[in-house]
Amino acid sequence: MKSRLDCFPCCFAQVFRTGMIATDDQQTVKHLLDEVGDSMKELPLGSSPPEILKLMYEKIRDITGNFDPYKEIKQKSTENALKMYPYLKKIVAESEDRLFTAVKLAIAGNVIDMGIGKVFDVEHELDKAVKGQLAICDYEKFKGYLNKAEWVLYLGDNAGESVLDRVLIEELGKPVVFVVRGTPIINDVIYEDAVQAGIDKVTDIITSGTSSPGTLLDDCTDEFKEIYYNADMIISKGQGNYEALSTENAPIFFLLKAKCHVIAEDIGVNEGDIILKGPES
Repeated sequence: MKSRLDCFPCCFAQVFRTGMIATDDQQTVKHLLDEVGDSMKELPLGSSPPEILKLMYEKIRDITGNFDPYKEIKQKSTENALKMYPYLKKIVAESEDRLFTAVKLAIAGNVIDMGIGKVFDVEHELDKAVKGQLAICDYEKFKGYLNKAEWVLYLGDNAGESVLDRVLIEELGKPVVFVVRGTPIINDVIYEDAVQAGIDKVTDIITSGTSSPGTLLDDCTDEFKEIYYNADMIISKGQGNYEALSTENAPIFFLLKAKCHVIAEDIGVNEGDIILKGPES
């Protein structure tokens, strides 16, 4: 998905928020904003949002010296999600369609996103997702691909959210490979976050190698790309992965909440809608 002009001020605002988390030195944050502002001149409008943010977060790491500004926030987010894990399992166990309920919970978990700069209520989102309707619901297609798949490639998104991914993985009934980012960026899940969420107890974890908040294939390792191109079914969580892979001709199912109007308009839904969107063919 290509960026629109709307994406640039949004990304710039995210750099400011992250800079204020990374350091309490306002002069350093001012220098960061100056450098990012200069670098934005070199970015073509056709860049995807993950490409823009990859460059910006390189500046954040270089200028603030903080490699993982959201580390403590991610840990706390995962701790809170783990406290809800028994409750989540209970919701799934008592539902009429365990798999569909787990899918909706995983999508609802996509609200745990520090990058958007909004306050969110996880319990409210979970309740709304379980009881509500999906704006796009390719669930029958999802089941069809799952039945035929020998294994599933699962592209993770945010820390904390990965606890809800674990709940879905436990309902898939197929071997799964769970993918994390190669480098800390925003509150996206990296290996240690996935282990904290207990993903290692239910499936294998690999890194895509990318340092962007989305699976930019040109930025991924050869090992990951070989797995990606041989996958029978791919579950892609979150906006960043959608932005990076929306034009790919692959067996991808996008699970996300449309948290900004640019994403919503690209998909053809309303801002705030939850989506299970499968491949066209």
